[in-house]
Amino acid sequence: MKHLTITPAQHPFSLQCDTIAADKSISHRCAMFSLLSSQPSKIKNFLQGEDTLNSLNIVAQLGATVKRNGADVTITPPQTLKEANNVLDCGNAGTGMRLFCGLLSGIEGSFVLTGDKYLRDRPMSRVVNPLREIGAKIDGRAEGNLAPLHIRGGGLEAFRYASPIDSAQIKSALILAALKADKPSYYKESLLSRDHTERMLRGMGVDIQTEDNGWIKVTPPCAPLKPLSITVPSDPSSGFFFAVAAAITPGAQVTISNVSLNPTRIEAYKALERMGADITYTLLEDKYEPIGSITVRYHEQLNAITIESHIAWLIDELPALAIAMATAKGTSSVFNAKELRVKESDRIAATLEGLNRAGIETVEREDGYDVIGGNLQKTTINSHGDHRIAMSFAIAGVLCGMTVEDTACIETSFPNFGDILREISEVHNGN
Repeated sequence: MKHLTITPAQHPFSLQCDTIAADKSISHRCAMFSLLSSQPSKIKNFLQGEDTLNSLNIVAQLGATVKRNGADVTITPPQTLKEANNVLDCGNAGTGMRLFCGLLSGIEGSFVLTGDKYLRDRPMSRVVNPLREIGAKIDGRAEGNLAPLHIRGGGLEAFRYASPIDSAQIKSALILAALKADKPSYYKESLLSRDHTERMLRGMGVDIQTEDNGWIKVTPPCAPLKPLSITVPSDPSSGFFFAVAAAITPGAQVTISNVSLNPTRIEAYKALERMGADITYTLLEDKYEPIGSITVRYHEQLNAITIESHIAWLIDELPALAIAMATAKGTSSVFNAKELRVKESDRIAATLEGLNRAGIETVEREDGYDVIGGNLQKTTINSHGDHRIAMSFAIAGVLCGMTVEDTACIETSFPNFGDILREISEVHNGN
């Protein structure tokens, strides 16, 4: 089992992050959405991680021609999508599996989605059940809650669905299904979740409107969509690990370049700012996504914070934010984050287990936790195969030293994380 040992940073550091991994959520969508056009899509800076490359492989299995030149990808869709002659392997990507469920539900044919041992244990009913409610035919283990999932696609009718969960994955799956319906469909969530799907599909020509009453109206296109021509921005979620490193290390500064400044993606930075970090945002362009740079400087010891709203906007960054909370003055609290229980691991349990081992007191709730700020101590933690747990505690190591077990998962989502980390700390790999 692979592990990393991190020693504390010896001096205040200034880090220019020009090689932060490309955004995984947008890369997955680029691969899938290219199938909705009749012309080649050209994608630059496509994430070269195992999960997103699996999405490219699935697109190829469905009949597309995929040409790669490093991180530049050209995808030429087939005239008609075909049934794959093998299972479609999503690897460790919950986003990939859940969005493909929506896309394939509207396509005539039989499809089987699977993944690695971790993904096969993650609940899929949160997407499967809504899709079933609008007429999709999906089955799998545990009555469709666990992969492998079998989808008998096609024949969807228009729908009106109010989601009890604010989730970009659920919303995206339903929107993709709506594209194949017989007339306009409507989707509603209580609070806006991340909106990459709406932005990108609008850019490709889909009529997606948010009405005054909050319903998102999706009108099925009458013709193939315009192809994508996009440079995938850097992932603010990946950059956030190094933002935390700067915010908790006296004298430190980090600048993250070519990053998405989508308001639904930088809420964790806003939370870190409210805790006392000095953060500057610089907008450079705005096509499919607002893109620019983020600079984070240590200002003073952070203050405790309570997080209970816009959870869908920072759900992925909460483990890293917990490291910042562990160094803050006072008790920080997180509420309404039950979705953390069904990520790559139970992230509430895994985060608190790691903090406790590092000498930080916590209180666990079903939908969140309290973190009592203190002094992080060097220890050994198990990532439970979850890349965000692994990278969060690696960042803690910049301050106090840390050994993180089961770190192969990092390679699937952020292949050069270790290279960037070595610019500010000494890092040793082990097996």
